[in-house]
Amino acid sequence: MSAVFDPSSYASQLDAKVERLRELLAPFGAPEPAVFDSPREHYRLRAEFRLWREEGQRHYAMFAPGEKHKAILIDDFPIASQRINELMPRLKAAWQASEALSNRLFQVEFLTTLAGDAMVTMCYHRPLDEAWEVAARQLAEDLGVSVIGRSKGKRLVIGRDYAVEQLDVAGRVFSYRQPEGAFTQPNGAVNQKMLSWAFEAIGERDDDLLELYCGNGNFTLPLATRVRQVLATEISKTSVNAALSNLDENGVDNVRLVRLSAEELTQALNEVRPFRRLEGIDLKSYEFGTVFVDPPRAGMDPDTCELTRRFERILYISCNPETLAANIAQLQDTHRIERCALFDQFPYTHHMESGVLLVRR
Repeated sequence: MSAVFDPSSYASQLDAKVERLRELLAPFGAPEPAVFDSPREHYRLRAEFRLWREEGQRHYAMFAPGEKHKAILIDDFPIASQRINELMPRLKAAWQASEALSNRLFQVEFLTTLAGDAMVTMCYHRPLDEAWEVAARQLAEDLGVSVIGRSKGKRLVIGRDYAVEQLDVAGRVFSYRQPEGAFTQPNGAVNQKMLSWAFEAIGERDDDLLELYCGNGNFTLPLATRVRQVLATEISKTSVNAALSNLDENGVDNVRLVRLSAEELTQALNEVRPFRRLEGIDLKSYEFGTVFVDPPRAGMDPDTCELTRRFERILYISCNPETLAANIAQLQDTHRIERCALFDQFPYTHHMESGVLLVRR
């Protein structure tokens, strides 16, 4: 599938993705997927550009795969949010007018939110000095953003080192800190649709939820309102800290969050070995009815997949339908697909996000 931005072809590209998901899930007797489309443009909330020198000036640039020395110069970026497109020329004018900002600047990253917040990260091949900090403070004020400067081994933060997002799920607005450098869902509008689908799919429960790979609590916050209590795991320290802040800021008090990998939690539940990070948590006191997983592109490893088999219900969000299908193949003798969905997080590419609810046969 071509990665060409062409809004007129959006419907046919989405149809092709739906057909691909149908084919992958057909061996498991999946129902027809619910389909959640994307805005046709200005849907991507984050963007990263290398800078390319031409005629004495630095320009935003991207490179085709395998083409390190042939830059594609960019003035605007229609798949990125309106806020990113508004900031791009203003930031470029600022570094062109300031040696302190432009000297050995090689990369710029934007993070914006549906709530209107924005953060700009500027990466340098030199130490950041006082002149840079003075110029960056003025830049942050002029643009109304947080600015982060990065050089080897150093990070300077002007403002905050996170952006604030707000997402509406079933009439309740949840607030999220999205830290600089940590994973966030790139397509905010589709992310909101994913949260709403998962919220509906899990239903109102009187038992407990185990969540693996919880990140900054993107799904944790709304799903926690549907169950008695949640045990959530995440390995990234940055994401764990953000998730704890998000739980506190939203008044969600029925979640215990543990910094363990999915593999380590599997060992703990199998009583293979104890973990100090689980001190004070009685795993046997939980009555888990559902496990929620949102794994990386590689999907669940075989042991984690076997762990999920224990649960009556498996709610699975996937960024790779091939590894999703491989995991379902491992589980199909005990679980069937009750619901499935396609979320078009990445228009005009072959990538897709999908979701399934598996229930015990």
